Amino acid sequence: MTKNWNKSEKEPFFARIGGSIRSSKPLRDKISAAVFRLRAQQNKLELATLKMQQRDKELFKKCVDAQISKDVARASMYAEECAEIRKIAKVTLQCQLTIERATFKLEAVQEFGDIGSNMAPVAGVIRSLRTQISGVMPEVSYELDSVGETLNEIVMEAGQLTGTISKPEITSQEAQRILTEASAIAEQRMKERFPELPTPTATQTDQERSSQSFL
Repeated sequence: MTKNWNKSEKEPFFARIGGSIRSSKPLRDKISAAVFRLRAQQNKLELATLKMQQRDKELFKKCVDAQISKDVARASMYAEECAEIRKIAKVTLQCQLTIERATFKLEAVQEFGDIGSNMAPVAGVIRSLRTQISGVMPEVSYELDSVGETLNEIVMEAGQLTGTISKPEITSQEAQRILTEASAIAEQRMKERFPELPTPTATQTDQERSSQSFL
């Protein structure tokens, strides 16, 4: 597929298979459009993560202040809010990083034309992400669903043109590798961006009250 991706001196690839392509857009243009749409969703997720990070900082400060004033109940409340925000932030950050890695794959396809080994795993990754993000950002999930369908069409079209079909087990392994790598990076970024929550010292407060009762 690589040697057929760009125009050769003897016989351009798309000229040779032009009659077989039903779509009006070349494969390269379709991939470019998919990359653009994925980048747009990546930016949305990044913005959402930054907003949650800012909100977490505000709640974290309130939690610490409540700890200093020994208001255990209020500190616990703020800590719970931070925990909920971080659950959502982890999902958006992981999806953001996964889309980033997926677009790198698509850009490699644009550069080298290796559709068989790169496109199918990316399509599998996008299918996985749309379910993961649906409960957090439905609009992103909807767009990923649409992009996923486009990628599947490209994979099928490329398979028909080249006469090759990606093996499902290989595709799944590669897709899982992309997801695993993105998850590991997300874990590290979460530790860097979100400091560890202080633990309410209810036991210490109870001990202080008990000691005061004997005075």
